[in-house]
Amino acid sequence: MISLLMVRGNLGRFQHAVGAVRWQSSRKQAPVLTAAPVRALIDEQISIKGRFLPPHSPVTVCARMHCEDGDLWEAFAHYNTNAGGAVNLTTDHSLGGSYLGCEPMGLFWGLQPAPGGRQGSRLRKKDVETPYQVHISLMEGHVSPSDGKSSELAVVTTERWYMAPGVRRIEIRQNGVIGTLFLPPGPGPFPGLLDMWGMGGGLLEYRAALFASRGYACLTLSYKGHKDLPGPPDQFNVGDSYFRSAFQLLQDRDEVDADRIGIIGISYGGYLSLRIATQCGVNPSCVVFINGTVASPFPFPEEDGFSKLGYSGDQTCHFNDQGQVVFRESTFPAHVVPEHRVKLENLACPLMVIVGEDDLGTASCENADMIEEILKSAGKSHLLSRFSYPDAGHLIEPPYAPHTRASYFSIKPQKVMILWGGQPAGHAAAQEDSWKKMLDFLETNLRR
Repeated sequence: MISLLMVRGNLGRFQHAVGAVRWQSSRKQAPVLTAAPVRALIDEQISIKGRFLPPHSPVTVCARMHCEDGDLWEAFAHYNTNAGGAVNLTTDHSLGGSYLGCEPMGLFWGLQPAPGGRQGSRLRKKDVETPYQVHISLMEGHVSPSDGKSSELAVVTTERWYMAPGVRRIEIRQNGVIGTLFLPPGPGPFPGLLDMWGMGGGLLEYRAALFASRGYACLTLSYKGHKDLPGPPDQFNVGDSYFRSAFQLLQDRDEVDADRIGIIGISYGGYLSLRIATQCGVNPSCVVFINGTVASPFPFPEEDGFSKLGYSGDQTCHFNDQGQVVFRESTFPAHVVPEHRVKLENLACPLMVIVGEDDLGTASCENADMIEEILKSAGKSHLLSRFSYPDAGHLIEPPYAPHTRASYFSIKPQKVMILWGGQPAGHAAAQEDSWKKMLDFLETNLRR
């Protein structure tokens, strides 16, 4: 679907460098950097290669992009060319920079705010109808791009999309439900997904757009922090009837197969996915639960849709010695009020549990253990598929998203730094592997 783009560098820029004359005079062909495919979905791996370089020479490959807030993100890696004067990121090993070893997509998952930029940011796509444009460059020597002392030998610009051509985006403001529905190309009916995120609130669309690009009618649902929801925006003001309506709305769409609908949730959205599947009177075909909890840390809103207590997030905050917030301690099953626990013994569909073992946002391992125990006691162990990743943190995203160990998070009336956990390379591997397993799980339970 995607063509190969080759952009040749201009060696004239390097006349001031000692090695530049050698590079120019010893090679008839100017260096070339290629990326294939140059335009791809965010979960697709691309091949990056440099050619027509001096043999056995040090080079740096750098990726830079501006996010929608205007901040510059960058990653870079040091390589040595082979005897043929080429470098191939799919097979070659990085010797330094943002990552080490053979990491074909390290320039993407290794992206971080550039030195001197705004730190504590998390890269999240807002407008899924436009791509990320990532500028990849090839530089002579093992250098740091931010020092400003190196020029580009060759460049290529890639486009990374969440939304495939033909996918339709439909805003949902119906029966009190606030969300965005993404439909694959064609008439359908398609298997459906209800997509929910954590207590950060708002309306996040990028994962739903990617699911639609993979053939699922996906409704991403807002349940907190949106101007069109009832009650104060910093409180949790919807109850079981809201989530039941969202599921039924998806069922009622002509483009959706009403008998093949799954639910996916991360963090508090994981708790909600289990609650909907076991206590809301609907019958999903499967559930994907990512780094979630088996209980709500606060009394769940009453059936009329409003919580008498509300929730702003500060009830579960714990600060470490550096003034950073760690939510993990407050989410241990041992701290759960029994009445707040989801009725897992009622589960009647396959459940996929994804666990980041270095999760500092949620006690994910302990909650997954409790899920196992409850389902075993109920004679339902066969419904559970569990996948654990030792170096993964809380924010397990679609593949190749940059790892965020800590970021600012709004807890009214202030913003605080939240520790999410995870180690960059291990977290990236977990995102790639869990996404493949997730698509296989959905294929098995929603298409066959």
